[in-house]
Amino acid sequence: MSIRPILIHPDPRLKKLCEPVSAVTSDIGKLAEDMLETMYDAPGVGLAAPQVGVLKRIFVMDCVKEDDAEKRPMVLINPEIIASSEETNTYEEGCLSIPEQYAEVTRPKLVTMRWMGLDGKTHEDEFDALWATCAQHELDHLNGKLFIDHLGAIKRQMITRKMVKYKREKARA
Repeated sequence: MSIRPILIHPDPRLKKLCEPVSAVTSDIGKLAEDMLETMYDAPGVGLAAPQVGVLKRIFVMDCVKEDDAEKRPMVLINPEIIASSEETNTYEEGCLSIPEQYAEVTRPKLVTMRWMGLDGKTHEDEFDALWATCAQHELDHLNGKLFIDHLGAIKRQMITRKMVKYKREKARA
């Protein structure tokens, strides 16, 4: 396993539609392991393949936040939402590709997702609360969408300018 560099917005790869994974191979397994290690190291609760420069439909998540609780890492390949609630939740979202920037985003409170696991089998589960928000946030990444795309134009432009400055300062360091 290895920690991969996380792309920072604005990067054109973060705005691309990702390709489906055709088969669970050892390369996909290695990618999933690396993504989980990268996510935990960051630290974050979710990470999508395009955030590490791989334009494939795969993301990882683990929304267990308590330090003493057992981790619950999940790998979702070719995920899709098959049902969502009309009831919504608003969470202050952040993103590993948009460091230190947060904004409230409203999404469905419950979502049912279907995906392929590393075992090559189809899985289905209902997510709520933070798990639902995280799953939708990561699925957005696979569709070339960032959480700031849910914001108004002025707020989105402000955050993008901050990220351009952040990347410039990081490059100088």
